Amino acid sequence: MLPLRAVCVLLVVGLGVALSSAEEACPDEGGSCKRHIYKQPLGSDAEVSFEQLKQMLASGNVQLFDVREPSEFEEGAIPGAINIPLSEVEQSFTLTPDQFKELYGASVPGKNDPDFIVYCQRGRRSLTALEILYGLGYNRARHYAGGYGEWEKLDAQ
Repeated sequence: MLPLRAVCVLLVVGLGVALSSAEEACPDEGGSCKRHIYKQPLGSDAEVSFEQLKQMLASGNVQLFDVREPSEFEEGAIPGAINIPLSEVEQSFTLTPDQFKELYGASVPGKNDPDFIVYCQRGRRSLTALEILYGLGYNRARHYAGGYGEWEKLDAQ
């Protein structure tokens, strides 16, 4: 009889993505594959740079969501950002517009809104949030890959 091994299944919903090998994705032979696999959406249009985000903020033409934990958000955030922790992204963006507005004090972004940006500390959680959002139909959402870490450095200059 063959020994049982943990099997990792990767599901990609509507994204052209580059995946690492299965060995890289699930290296632990005996354990369960609990660590999240970060995938990079193909195409540069899924990302905004520091300069682009700065221009969007200056023009007031952006809906910016910080997907870090509330404690991280309280320690510092990009001005105008709304905190929706990664663990709440899927639930939050399936709320009715009225529920979303009541909970976050802002309008829910449109499914095709290109001025819908998510960010975190270094870009990993925001990439995961982006994958969730694409799965919910927010096909033009983008993320600031440099995250708050980059923002803090570059904005101080």
